[in-house]
Amino acid sequence: MRWPALAVGVVLIGVAVAAFTRVSDTRAGLLAEVVTLLGGLAGLSLLLYGLAARRRSRTRTGTAVPSSSAPPRVPRPRSRNDILLGAGGIALAIVLLGGLGLSAGFWWGLFGSVLLLPMIAGSIYLCLRYLRASP
Repeated sequence: MRWPALAVGVVLIGVAVAAFTRVSDTRAGLLAEVVTLLGGLAGLSLLLYGLAARRRSRTRTGTAVPSSSAPPRVPRPRSRNDILLGAGGIALAIVLLGGLGLSAGFWWGLFGSVLLLPMIAGSIYLCLRYLRASP
């Protein structure tokens, strides 16, 4: 399932790039803009899925291993990537919200903070997970 997702993702990103060349201030241009945004979003999502999905473990017969017979998972020590990605996400959110607040005003900054709330929460989670796992 990974390789078809990668292929479809690349094709959708190609459609988005092709539609980008047709964006103008007409009705057809607005439709091309929608195709660009949605095609790019779907293509990027499928591309990330294709790159990041894990394979299922299989037995020698080729069937999937049932979850009840799988050995218990041993927690791995957290890597520095958790703290670096978390701190980078928080810093990016501060820069984006600061720029939006300074250039567009308080209400747009508040709206931007609502939109960036999932990213901020995920970044804080990564930082806390690293700090809790560190000795």
